Amino acid sequence: MIVTTAVKPTEAHIAKAQQLAREVGGQFVPREKHSIQKLKEQSAEGAVIVVTEKEVRLFDAHRAQPFFFHPSMALVRVKRLLKGEQDPLLVLSKCEQGDHIIDCTAGLCGDSLVFSFGAGREGKVTALESEPVLCALVRDGLASYRSGEADIDEAMRRIELQCTEHLQFLKKLPDKSTDIIYFDPMFRQPVHESSSMKPLRTIANASPLTIEVIREATRVARKTVIMKENNFSDQFEQLGFKKISHAKIGYGVIHIDGA
Repeated sequence: MIVTTAVKPTEAHIAKAQQLAREVGGQFVPREKHSIQKLKEQSAEGAVIVVTEKEVRLFDAHRAQPFFFHPSMALVRVKRLLKGEQDPLLVLSKCEQGDHIIDCTAGLCGDSLVFSFGAGREGKVTALESEPVLCALVRDGLASYRSGEADIDEAMRRIELQCTEHLQFLKKLPDKSTDIIYFDPMFRQPVHESSSMKPLRTIANASPLTIEVIREATRVARKTVIMKENNFSDQFEQLGFKKISHAKIGYGVIHIDGA
């Protein structure tokens, strides 16, 4: 994969592109007068990451428009929370101020943002993403995106994003060491109206959850293990969750004894 900059980069943009290239195992190529299409043709994967003044963009063969970080519907959900409304994810997970949450399937960190706002300044959200390219783009977005709301931006900056596989991460944690563990795996049956998920399908990890993962999650969680899936999915029953329907999606909930 090639990593480059906009046509007239600053020294800071060049340094950022070089760091991104190291992070994703790519090759930094000075932009000079090369077109994006020409750079895509030079890349073995047919993909180019471009550091611009505003954001980091991914150009590849799977989409007509570049992919870049945006909080999407999470922004709307947190603005509703600011107005005093409730969010089903926070209610069903029993999220409270000061909670520690692990989002095992971070993606664009939309739900991580909702959790971060819900847990507040004393809380902690650790978001796990196994795909290096997606992780790099989202980490940059979390650090630089401006929503226009200071409380939302603060919640975004508090998210700790790690590039790692969730099962191995959970195995290293002590029993009952985290309040809430959350999974939003790539839906087996996509909700086609979900425009925010479509760009992720070509770069996110689509592996299904396993009984072993849920067993580790219930060992580590103090309060709740929660999963989001298509309402019609058979994963709820197979993995031992109690399904609670909400609009076009379902939440699977496991409340830990005594929580």
